[in-house]
Amino acid sequence: MPKSEIKALTFDVFGTVVDWRGSIAREIAVWEPVKDLGVDGFSFADAWRGLYQPAMEKVRQSKTAWANLDTLHRMNLDQLKDKFGLNVLKEAHLSHLNKVWHRLDPWPDSVAGMNRLRKKFILASLSNGNVSLILDMAKRARIPWDMILGAEIAGYYKPQTEAYRKSVELLGIEPEEALMVAAHNGDLIAAADVGLRTAFVYRPMEYGPSQTVDNAPEHLFDFVAEDLLDLAQQLDC
Repeated sequence: MPKSEIKALTFDVFGTVVDWRGSIAREIAVWEPVKDLGVDGFSFADAWRGLYQPAMEKVRQSKTAWANLDTLHRMNLDQLKDKFGLNVLKEAHLSHLNKVWHRLDPWPDSVAGMNRLRKKFILASLSNGNVSLILDMAKRARIPWDMILGAEIAGYYKPQTEAYRKSVELLGIEPEEALMVAAHNGDLIAAADVGLRTAFVYRPMEYGPSQTVDNAPEHLFDFVAEDLLDLAQQLDC
């Protein structure tokens, strides 16, 4: 299918559009309630993110009831309190910290690239983040979504098939008229299995300077881009 027949771009968010690791580390570095606790922000971010997939997998396998990502993040944060000395924080502070995921900063190219893409295509999130999380993030960082879709609306976490299928159905288009944009091979392969077209975006610093995963495309995707500005260029935006 020629690129002229693409009608919508659906985006992974964590790692593709926003820098979760750097954002959490920066907030920890300046947040008053933890200034005397000696918390290494990058180590904390890595540990918290490390519990992300295992928590969702329990939901995917119906080992636990459906819970949105805010709830799973809080469960994971509670697991890390002792390790990082956060058990001395008040509940109000822990609740605020849990919502750091609502305050993530976009990569430097993201907003400019997406604004260019939006001139030609519908832009929708297709994230495992819950609606309020993605909405708060967008309002703060001026991320120009036309529509917020993904796990909470579909009732399935990526890479489950229905997360992609239901999102495309809500856009009122065929799967092949949607382009899934992500920095993660597994996400794109799962989307392709449903019939979406795919765009791999390099994010070599998502996991820091020692990143060992998703450093390069591992499949024949429709587009491979250095960043979202490059993707906009490739799509004639």
